[in-house]
Amino acid sequence: MDPLTATGVALALIALIGGSVLKGAGIAALANPAAFVIVVIGTLAASLIQTPKPTFMRAWKIFPWIFKPPLPDNEELVQKLVEWSDVARKEGLLGLEPAAESEPDEFVQKALQMLVDGTEPDKIRETLEVELDAREQAYLQSAKVFEGLGIYAPTLGIIGAVLGLIAVMKNLADPSKLGHGIAAAFTATIYGIGLANLLFLPTANKLKDIIKAQSHAKEMVLEGVIGIAEGENPRNLESRLKGFIG
Repeated sequence: MDPLTATGVALALIALIGGSVLKGAGIAALANPAAFVIVVIGTLAASLIQTPKPTFMRAWKIFPWIFKPPLPDNEELVQKLVEWSDVARKEGLLGLEPAAESEPDEFVQKALQMLVDGTEPDKIRETLEVELDAREQAYLQSAKVFEGLGIYAPTLGIIGAVLGLIAVMKNLADPSKLGHGIAAAFTATIYGIGLANLLFLPTANKLKDIIKAQSHAKEMVLEGVIGIAEGENPRNLESRLKGFIG
């Protein structure tokens, strides 16, 4: 569990629930089924209309990353690349075949397999850069799904508030219902703005950072593999790759 995400979620709940209690509205004021239907279902509907199915499905698949980011250990990657470089110098590129077969990361595995197959460095770079760019763009598009949810939610909140006020206007003859009706109307606005600024937009930005960190690690792997293919000295390779570690 990412401690920052866990802390952020806890503070968001404290801000909403605690603020409602301290302002005298109470927790019950936040419970409004009609507002939930208008804002949450409406926002989801807008996202479904806008987003292709593969992108939408991938977005929810990577959503858990905000709680447990699958970030690579760059220092460990550097050490692996240096070890593979040593093996290649001593045993030749074919000596990397066991490493390619046991490597769990598909990108790294493909890079090693291309080395084993004797692919030219320029061809390795060209192939892996295309794959890296395609992957990054696909995942960034999925992260933008939450960005879209963050844009639509406040607007749906306003729609919910307007619908609530319309209902209030129909009860002007009964003053006893006005206060409760107006409060319920503005609950939809809280839902929309709260979900956008405390969940959807932060989620989109965090996912983008995770995706960029993953791409950065893969760029380092690419440079390391090219260095191995070109027969670069392992110590020089290590020194160069450490420049990727911030």
